[in-house]
Amino acid sequence: MAVYSGIWPVAPTPFHEDGTVDYDGMNRVLDCMIDQGSDGICILANFSEQFLITDEERCLLTERSLAHVAGRVPVIVTISHFATQIAVDRAAHAKAHGAAMVMMMPPYHGALMRGTAEQTFEQFALVGEVGLPIMVQDAPLSGVDLPVPLLVRMAREIEMVKLFKIECPQAAAKLRALVAEGGNAIEGPFDGEEAITLMADLDAGATGAMTSAMIPDQIKPVISHHAAGDRGAAQAAYARVLPAVNFENRQCGFRSAKAVMVEGGVIRSETCRHPIPPLHPDTRAQLLELVRPLDPIALKWGH
Repeated sequence: MAVYSGIWPVAPTPFHEDGTVDYDGMNRVLDCMIDQGSDGICILANFSEQFLITDEERCLLTERSLAHVAGRVPVIVTISHFATQIAVDRAAHAKAHGAAMVMMMPPYHGALMRGTAEQTFEQFALVGEVGLPIMVQDAPLSGVDLPVPLLVRMAREIEMVKLFKIECPQAAAKLRALVAEGGNAIEGPFDGEEAITLMADLDAGATGAMTSAMIPDQIKPVISHHAAGDRGAAQAAYARVLPAVNFENRQCGFRSAKAVMVEGGVIRSETCRHPIPPLHPDTRAQLLELVRPLDPIALKWGH
């Protein structure tokens, strides 16, 4: 039976115009996400630009974010790394500073260095020895195939592997098979990829979603209505947000949450580190055109 549910969005990492980390802005991001009704928060994920952050910044962001949230909601710290010992060390650091769980992709480095099924199992098992619940991130970015039998084996044989963020192509089919074959070992089957397939994934057995921080307060009703058995209300709530979600997913990526948070006075700059380009002004305008009618908290939080 699923234990974990609700909406657990990814926190963007704000930067000043000069590219340095805006740690005060990070606090505001976290407060805004809590005020949006987030059931949990994930930091240092791909949508946090974790691949553009130094090791020192990662440590500081982990420590400062966990201290600032101070248990108001559970926090997931992303710890993915090709090197198993580094992933283990990151998990231990997260645990020492109060993380509720960690999230990680299978080991990969670029297009050609990818962990095998057994190497993936071994890495997750060693991280599991740290003693924090683990969310497995099944994302195309890694290029590592994670078939359902492997995921079920991990859930049954690695005590700390409890949650699964499925955002591969045809995610609903994989979620359905994972829930059916894994049974009670699957404590948190989650939707990902900005909720672009949320209704299909909920129908397939997902109990939660990890979206961006752009409009989690507007996406949460989809999950709540579905969990209450009101599929019609869930469908209507999903249809309402889907144009904005689709535009975010296909046109903007992680830059969308920052654009909305700048408009809402949450952060001062939507800077992303090079080589990520800023949103084209037309794309940004189109995004806000779709988001404004939804009246999300992030668009007014700082005003």
